Amino acid sequence: PAALVAAALEEFGQIDVVINNAGITRVLAAIDDDLDEFRRELEIDLVAPYELARLSARWMIENERPGSVINIGSVLGAGGGGRLKIPGYSAAKGGLHNLTRELASQWARKGVRCNAIAPGWFETEMNENMFATSGGMAYIVDGTPMGRAGNEGELDGALIFLASDASTFVTGQILFVDGGWTAI
Repeated sequence: PAALVAAALEEFGQIDVVINNAGITRVLAAIDDDLDEFRRELEIDLVAPYELARLSARWMIENERPGSVINIGSVLGAGGGGRLKIPGYSAAKGGLHNLTRELASQWARKGVRCNAIAPGWFETEMNENMFATSGGMAYIVDGTPMGRAGNEGELDGALIFLASDASTFVTGQILFVDGGWTAI
């Protein structure tokens, strides 16, 4: 994260918006988990976004530049994965949601907003196996009130809103873009 912040400052001279989109997941039962691998998952999904947010906000605050930190959480950060068996991912994304609220409360009076987007089911490299099976698709479709996964571009509006001046009085929020997954 430090090298990324330095590169952004060298290239652009300032930091206005940070989007934390780190994420890996492992599918396994908790009783079969390896603690070192669990720690690695938390490091990538929670600690690295914290460090990037912290370093970026430090620059914004020291330079009296308002800015926006946007963490990419997940619907699986609002509750356990259940049948999916993803203890590390669920723990990290739940932690990222609460970290978002904590950072928002610390930085709000200093001009730095911190929010999160919690996507529902959008096809990515990380979950392509789920989308490739009829069982995986049934899980997504049956559990989403809109009856489908998200389409490319359906996160754009939320991201633009949180990055822009349209949300200057919004901080500490987790914006679920999930087709209603967390409504039921």
